[in-house]
Amino acid sequence: MYEYIKGQLAELTPTYAVVDVSGLGYMVNISLQTFSKLADQKEVMLYIHQQIREDAHLLYGFCDKEERELFCLLISVSGVGASTARIMLSSLTGGELTGAIATGNIAVLKGVKGIGLKTAERIVVDLKDKVTKVAAGASASSLASVNSVCTEAAAALLALGFPKPATEKAVDAAFKQNGSLNVETLIRAALQKL
Repeated sequence: MYEYIKGQLAELTPTYAVVDVSGLGYMVNISLQTFSKLADQKEVMLYIHQQIREDAHLLYGFCDKEERELFCLLISVSGVGASTARIMLSSLTGGELTGAIATGNIAVLKGVKGIGLKTAERIVVDLKDKVTKVAAGASASSLASVNSVCTEAAAALLALGFPKPATEKAVDAAFKQNGSLNVETLIRAALQKL
C-alpha cells in the first residue's frame, strides 16, 4: 500500500491530478477540496488511497491525512463507493461532513448529489462513533462552532421567554432539519417549531 506520492504537478483538473515522479506520471483522483489546495503549486505531496479492482488500479489523493481517513470511513459504509465518497468530500468540507455525521444531520448529507435518505441514515449510524475520532484531530473546531451556534440560538430563545426543554428540543430539531451554521437562520427555524 502506498502512503504518499511526492513530485512535480504535471497536470491539474478538478477531478484528477497527474504527479510526475522521476519521469513517471501518476494519475491521482482528487476531490474539489484537494484541487483548491493544489492550485498554483508546482511541487506536491498527496496522501494516497489505492483501490485495486478487477479492471483498474486507481489512486485517490488527499492533501491531508484527515481527509484520507474520512474517505476511507465513507467507503466502508455499504452503498457508498469511492466516487460517491469523493463527491461528498467535494461538496462539503471535512469539518462540515464530520459535523453533520456527528450531530446526525441527515438534511446536510441528503443535500449531496447521489445521497438519498437511506444512505444518509446508514452513514450516520455506521460512522457516528468513528467520525468523532477524526473530528478530534482536525475538525474539532467545526464541532465546537456547531455547539456554539446551537447554544447561542437556545440562549436567544430562552431570553424571549420560551421554556428550556422545548427550546432545546426545537433548536436541535431545527439544526438537524436545516443544517445551518447561521444563528439567525437557526432561531427562525426553531421558532417555527415552538
